[in-house]
Amino acid sequence: MIRLFLLGCLLGMLLEASTLHLALSANPSRLNPLLATDSASGEITSFLFNGLVKWDKYQKHIIPDLAKSYSFKNDTTLIFHLRHNVKWHDGQIFTADDVLFTYKILISPKIASPYSSSFRFVKSVKKLDDYTVEVIYKKPYFKALETWMMGIVPKHLLQNEKNIMNSSFNTHPVGTGPYKLARFEFSKDIILKANDDYFEHRPHIDRISFHVIPDSMTRFLMLKSKQLDIGSLSPIEYEKKLPKDFEKDFNVYENIALAYTYLGFNLKRKKFQDPRVREALSLAIDRQEIVDIMFFGHAKVCTGPFLPTSSAFNPNVKAPKRDIEKAKKLLEAAGYDNENPLVFEIATSNSNPTRPYVAQILQHQLRAAGVVVKLRIMEWQAFLNMVVFPRKFDTVLLGWGLSPTPDPRLFWHSSSDVKGGFNFVGYHNKEMDALIEKSETIVDREKLSKIWQKMFAIIVHDNPYLFLYIPTSISAVSKKIHGIEALPSGYWHNYIDWIKD
Repeated sequence: MIRLFLLGCLLGMLLEASTLHLALSANPSRLNPLLATDSASGEITSFLFNGLVKWDKYQKHIIPDLAKSYSFKNDTTLIFHLRHNVKWHDGQIFTADDVLFTYKILISPKIASPYSSSFRFVKSVKKLDDYTVEVIYKKPYFKALETWMMGIVPKHLLQNEKNIMNSSFNTHPVGTGPYKLARFEFSKDIILKANDDYFEHRPHIDRISFHVIPDSMTRFLMLKSKQLDIGSLSPIEYEKKLPKDFEKDFNVYENIALAYTYLGFNLKRKKFQDPRVREALSLAIDRQEIVDIMFFGHAKVCTGPFLPTSSAFNPNVKAPKRDIEKAKKLLEAAGYDNENPLVFEIATSNSNPTRPYVAQILQHQLRAAGVVVKLRIMEWQAFLNMVVFPRKFDTVLLGWGLSPTPDPRLFWHSSSDVKGGFNFVGYHNKEMDALIEKSETIVDREKLSKIWQKMFAIIVHDNPYLFLYIPTSISAVSKKIHGIEALPSGYWHNYIDWIKD
């Protein structure tokens, strides 16, 4: 009887515990910040791990995180003083050894991570004592601080791991973050629970439940029926499909996304190595029509690789106007006509509800120039593992989320055209490489801005991508959640202070 009573009490406590219900469009691949390259993995690891520093709530200044303070001894020497009250989720104490270990893993051949290149200018990382780390750079580096936003991983759990790429840690992670992993089953709910020992304070919401729902309509219906507390809304859902009383239960927030969508060419394919072909396809596309049809005013045409909110944005570069006749002439000069049309495939994922429709619009628009486009729409993990990573595509319709401070090397330097790198279209330009290398040693923001804007123009001229649109992010948040502080930069910055009725 006593055991039944205790069990009943426990079940009652679980039922009463506050849970934040969220949705993922795909399964995460690796819950390891060093290897989290897909959006689902990145989203979950952000709750589980911390870097030494992070952006402030306005996304303008860098502030301490696992570090309690930092200082520059000179232009190339950075000192971090670490917090003394941080524990890993398994109760072990976080120290400078973990920072040093994370750095050594990132620069070792044990992993293939696009994030490793962020540490290329580090000359040495030294433990001065258990809570002090000295980082010496080879030369002044404009992203010296931002580099250390990388999530730190535990030495005591990974130091003897022979194959980190396939480690069980990647599905059973242990971090320092405000939430711990409680359950992870593919294609089922992923449950996080509040970290009672979190160094700032225990989150007020007890659990976060991620529901893996690939189908966008199902996600929308779950949001409407209040089975989700927070959900993204597509423009058509927001404008046409919401019930009249929706805002009785939800607040709606809209911000320009720090992201853009593009059509990327596989530059290893002979047909796309001809710049006339890439230019012709760019001229055959009406970007504004895509924005008008798909977004009802909740997006803008993207003109290049850096966002309008960045000092790298070049306002003098405009999106090309559609010119079908010129596109046909360029294709004819490249050897394509009605008898021998250019044929290629656009591959994309249905995890983003908009992109399959955008692919259809592109298919229709390009038909006017005599181009035959085939479509391949795939589930997210299959798309990544069978198409993107092995580079088995003609073109990919994808998007990038970007930092407030761009790092052109990740996407545009020839050295990033490697396994695990983000330059998977295979873009090579010696002038770009030289500009990127020059920019990395400049700390004067005005000079840096001018170089970035020059890069912007070169990339747009070369057309390795066709830049399409920048969406706005439309989110619905249950009114049961209190304490949200919505800013132009978003609303997630203070989620550990949220309270749910």
